[in-house]
Amino acid sequence: AGMGGGTGTGAAPVIAQVARDLGILTVGIVTRPFSFEGARRSRNAEHGLNELIQAVDTIITIPNEKLMLLDNEDLSLLEAFQRADDVLVQAVRGISDLIVNAGMINVDFADVKTIMSGTGRALMGTGFGRGERRAMEAAELAINSPLLDDVSVNGATGILINFTAGPDIRLREINEAATMIQRAADPDANIIFGVVTDPDVTDEVKVTVIATGFDNMETTTREMQVNRRQSVAPQVAQHLSASGSVPQRASSVPPLGVRAEGRMGQSARVPARRMDEVSEMAPSRPRAFGATALHDEAVLDIPAYLRRGQAQE
Repeated sequence: AGMGGGTGTGAAPVIAQVARDLGILTVGIVTRPFSFEGARRSRNAEHGLNELIQAVDTIITIPNEKLMLLDNEDLSLLEAFQRADDVLVQAVRGISDLIVNAGMINVDFADVKTIMSGTGRALMGTGFGRGERRAMEAAELAINSPLLDDVSVNGATGILINFTAGPDIRLREINEAATMIQRAADPDANIIFGVVTDPDVTDEVKVTVIATGFDNMETTTREMQVNRRQSVAPQVAQHLSASGSVPQRASSVPPLGVRAEGRMGQSARVPARRMDEVSEMAPSRPRAFGATALHDEAVLDIPAYLRRGQAQE
């Protein structure tokens, strides 16, 4: 999908969420707009991308701006878009080939799902190599695509590597290429590799790499903070129960006659009123619903000028 417009930005997250709710492995492969398309479209793309990340298992992003970094600056517009489409096609074809094609060391859908389920950002690359260093060359191209969104294999916690070559592929070649990728990944990374031999392939090696788990460091940090708070809470409760007292929160209103600090750092004494002053200020009201109280209320119903006349009489 293309982020920034209407269909890709609005519909893709909804469709992806439905697929994921059905238990389907959901992979998003999207492009981001050029910078010259304006800030508004970029904001829409960023919002749609954040929504899509929450709805998919794995997401692969290709910024259109990276097309400007290709080696050949004289590429036509159609050729540049074709290069971006090739990356998208290779990503989809690479996943499908892993699932469909049986290999000498087989990689099936369960392996793909293990690496890609709920892992966030992903690197998905395919490289081809020929000659003496064909396996190393193919592996380097697979993990260093110039069009991917600043994602490398460094720190990945889940990696799937698949080699497709002729029957003459050597163990040394596979070892060199796989070791190069393994050294860049997380030390505890889950690495799955497979080998597919094709009799029709002679001097060429294709390497497909799926690397995921780049967002696990942030998730682990949040989990550590939550676990730390949860481990401290029982200790505080145990200390309070052992001491038999619970600290009371200090009142923000100072008592009468106590100096209080103002906002400007100035102190003011709150005057304490005497009880007789308070009683003089309070209006006199009947304290019981007796006859006197009813009589007083009846008198209050008479206008003031009539009451003054009655008093003079």
